[in-house]
Amino acid sequence: MTDVLRRGRVSLAFAFLVQGVAFALLVTRIPAIQDRYGVSDGLLPVFLAAVPVLAGIGSVTTERLVKRVPPSRVLRWPQPVVLLALLGVGAGESMAALGGALAAFGLAVGALDAAMNMLGVSLQRAYGRSIMLGFHAAYSLGGIVGASLAWAGAHWGFALWVSYLPVVGVLLPAVLVGSRWYADAGDRADTEADTEAGAGAAGEGGIVVFKWLLPLCLVMTVAYIGDSTVSNWSAKYLQDVLGSSEQMATVPYNVYMVTTLVGRALGDFGVRRFGTVAVVRGGALVAALGFAVVAGAPGARVGMLGFTLLGLGLCVLVPQTFAAAGRMFPGASDAAVARLNVFNYVGFLIGSPLVGALGEAWSYRGAMLVPMVLVLVTLVYARSFEPQPSRYGGGHERPHTADVGRGSNGL
Repeated sequence: MTDVLRRGRVSLAFAFLVQGVAFALLVTRIPAIQDRYGVSDGLLPVFLAAVPVLAGIGSVTTERLVKRVPPSRVLRWPQPVVLLALLGVGAGESMAALGGALAAFGLAVGALDAAMNMLGVSLQRAYGRSIMLGFHAAYSLGGIVGASLAWAGAHWGFALWVSYLPVVGVLLPAVLVGSRWYADAGDRADTEADTEAGAGAAGEGGIVVFKWLLPLCLVMTVAYIGDSTVSNWSAKYLQDVLGSSEQMATVPYNVYMVTTLVGRALGDFGVRRFGTVAVVRGGALVAALGFAVVAGAPGARVGMLGFTLLGLGLCVLVPQTFAAAGRMFPGASDAAVARLNVFNYVGFLIGSPLVGALGEAWSYRGAMLVPMVLVLVTLVYARSFEPQPSRYGGGHERPHTADVGRGSNGL
């Protein structure tokens, strides 16, 4: 039983890592993708907005699928599709090919994000302590690897498909093998007891009550407005506003991912020591400071400092929001996670066009102040992250008990 949990945790962490690699390879080469397909600055936000819209559809579809199929099995298919779609972005020759590849990428990413976080919340419950930040730390590590590979591709002047093909060739068979050990644990085995214990939050039958989920949805939205600002605009900001080279323009996302890795690697210990509310509040304040530094940066080096602070601040918000949804609706955590995940893409949908529109109409420096203000909204709703007696217990954790449901390999 413990071995099943351990294998499930490791394989899920690897899935998060691969997702980080793929996403970083896409977003850090946006200027090169623009050049390859002749996408104008005016048209770029349309393409960037289409991906989260389709991802939201993928997330909603996953909520319906997991009513019939365990998330561990759903998770098997979208990751290969994401990798193949990434290769399609690099190898296409026309605007239609780019649109098709990005559409496939978006739909698969939505299903992937929802299923991965469903399993993460489930495993956290089985372990009885905070481990969710660790999964997202693996994503950050993947982002570092992907951004580093993107830097190498830009440095050596490789075509996009040349940069992407070896990565897909290595990771595709690896994720197919690793998917054998995904495990559905925790809340499916404990659903009846958790539903009864959490009836005040989740209602009879483990139904998600949206008005109680709404504060977490708002936090998720503003967190991803901040994250999308970094992932979609950091390269252009450094190159066009702060005057860096194309090669250096790939670095901010890498710096951002390094600091998110550090913050998330230490974050689970912070939650156990100080509690979720304190960690979330601290993250929001540091993120707001980071945006202020980016907006006022006189040059690329100070801009890097701002992106460093952004990584340290934003990194804790999303994992803790998913974990809080799982505690709030213990008898319906899959549905809560899938619905909450949609607001991941709402944040991307708002953040990317918002920064682009403000940058064109006003200035990109001024545009950075908007997510700074929005991320401070998290302070208002920080109490929604408070563990309640009906959740993990009286403190930050609950006693370690684990019943493992069926895994994707039949265990």
